[in-house]
Amino acid sequence: MRVDGREYNELRPFQFERDFTEMANGSCLVTFGKTRVLCTASVDEEVPRWLRDTGKGWVTAEYSMLPGSSPERVRRKSSGRSQEIQRLIGRSLRAAVDLSSIPEIQVTVDCDVIQADGGTRTASICGGFVALHDALTRMILNGKIENHPIGEELAAVSVGVVGGEVRLDLPYVEDSNAEVDLNVVMTGSGKFVEVQGTAEDGPFDRNSLEEMLNLAELGVKKITEAQRDLLASAPSERAS
Repeated sequence: MRVDGREYNELRPFQFERDFTEMANGSCLVTFGKTRVLCTASVDEEVPRWLRDTGKGWVTAEYSMLPGSSPERVRRKSSGRSQEIQRLIGRSLRAAVDLSSIPEIQVTVDCDVIQADGGTRTASICGGFVALHDALTRMILNGKIENHPIGEELAAVSVGVVGGEVRLDLPYVEDSNAEVDLNVVMTGSGKFVEVQGTAEDGPFDRNSLEEMLNLAELGVKKITEAQRDLLASAPSERAS
């Protein structure tokens, strides 16, 4: 039995609170267990210099942990870890978007961790997708673009080996003691976008890898189903 009473293949209770803020083009407060991340998507009608006049837009991300998000105060500065995580978030979200459908437009997804208890990067991708989807939907409603650039859902989840057992969606107490730790990003149709994995306590074999990937696929399927249900209705119209 896990510390929080879950089975090995259970996600933590999760929730997407859509339009959590009113100023951003899209926003979502995402919760996985005790982990909470505020994700906002902001639209800028100017792309990076190297993309000008290419007919393509851009999606990028920034990630940070607020000072009181963990037991020890997090300093307000960008760390190497934060930069690595925000690059992962940006790559993942771009994989879900047809950039040629948003020419000369950049969307920045900011992911601010309010409370950290494991899985902050995967939660950021899940909530960031909802915020991004709503921002792009509002651009259609406001006549800025014609077709939705996103074709299917995108989500991420952690899996790992703890005490010799493969487990889904690790809280901090499990993540910090895992023999193997993976973060898996997938689409709603079950295609892989990115897999990050580390053997923290000795190498692992292919069978363990396949078991973890199968478990991640199960978790992502449940998350993308929730995203699909939520996004089936359009957000309220808002100036952009």
